[in-house]
Amino acid sequence: MKYIISWFERTQGSPLEYENAQKRILDVFGQWKAPENFKIEFFVVRVGEWGGHMLVDCDDPLAVHKVCSTFPAFEFRAHPVVAVEDAVRVELEAIAWRDGLKSK
Repeated sequence: MKYIISWFERTQGSPLEYENAQKRILDVFGQWKAPENFKIEFFVVRVGEWGGHMLVDCDDPLAVHKVCSTFPAFEFRAHPVVAVEDAVRVELEAIAWRDGLKSK
């Protein structure tokens, strides 16, 4: 299953608390290794802010949850996604089924 994981900075408090949180984030992330079953297909950050997006392929939703729980200074959102061609195929199947219903 593929997921888009987005992360957004949480409010940190005073400027000093904010700076300390940023240092801690960089320290933790510098030592972090992705789980074996967690394939990162792309990883980008948003320009001008702390946060970004990853496209990952992972068959274990608990591994996704663990990654999202590793960095408490961020709010994470993980959304399962499918390829456009797969989405269009199942939408066409649903339309064909619906069009085949008998009117009451």
